[in-house]
Amino acid sequence: MRALLVVNPAATTTSARTRDVLIHALASEMKLEAVTTEYRGHARDLGRQAAQSDDIDMVVALGGDGTINEVVNGLLHDGPDPEHLPGLAVVPGGSTNVFARALGLLNDPVEATGALLDALREGRERTVGLGLTSGTPGTEDEAVPSRWFTFNAGLGFDAGVVGRVEQQRERGRRSTHALYLRQAARQLLGETQRRHGSITLKRPDADPVTDLVLSIVCNTAPWTYLGNRPVYASPKASFDTGLDVFGLSRLSTASVVRYGTQLLTSSPERGPHGKHAVSLHDLDQFTLHSKVPLPLQMDGDHLGLRTSVTFTGVRRALRVIV
Repeated sequence: MRALLVVNPAATTTSARTRDVLIHALASEMKLEAVTTEYRGHARDLGRQAAQSDDIDMVVALGGDGTINEVVNGLLHDGPDPEHLPGLAVVPGGSTNVFARALGLLNDPVEATGALLDALREGRERTVGLGLTSGTPGTEDEAVPSRWFTFNAGLGFDAGVVGRVEQQRERGRRSTHALYLRQAARQLLGETQRRHGSITLKRPDADPVTDLVLSIVCNTAPWTYLGNRPVYASPKASFDTGLDVFGLSRLSTASVVRYGTQLLTSSPERGPHGKHAVSLHDLDQFTLHSKVPLPLQMDGDHLGLRTSVTFTGVRRALRVIV
């Protein structure tokens, strides 16, 4: 087997020595080319090159969810074709590793490498669905390029939190769960539309859902992790179905306490619920419109401001080694 290993040297939970050990372990079982990313978007470019190559059987992403997202967007640049495109394998190296853990993979990079080698020997793989965003025709965002996401996306509040965290990381702060919680509190204090949201969800053959303050799109469950605790915004979300949406129409102090507590105590059987909560399951396509530009995030990457985004759930989009 010929494989391309895409290595993020800034991966949060791996050192240079650990990465060398992992590379040698993988190289002992396959013909491996290891490339270290040098700029934002480099992993996407490497994934695209692998997809267009005739002799790459698998791409291994060693890094966090951002690295995986870039590799996936490169692999699927010309569209999904799981029968012919290289498979994806993941060695988690980020601070949260939602995609890997949602697949049931081990969170420790050394143990995950051993499990990956076992999966290859045993031929274990699955084909998963993904989310795809695009600019909505007839809006000012219609020219925005399409982009894939693996586990979640958000327009509004949660994307604002992601943007704040990225700003802190650019200043040298380490990505930690405490950092996310602090920035969430600051985002809440600065939220100008806590009681009357600007987001409208539109889908075919259904009434629109209006006045949302927060909109979280899930391609799998859990939505994220706080340490080792999974957090379920949409417990029914799955790699085998379309997309799920969780929305809130109010972020008053009482609502934040109620739904925040529900998120922290959520489970695979029960997520947040109540009169200001909206939960939609297994959607193939829908559009989120906003009256004002709002931040957009996908797989934990802040992508700037948008007023309209169309979401599509694409079943059986990518072959993954598990």
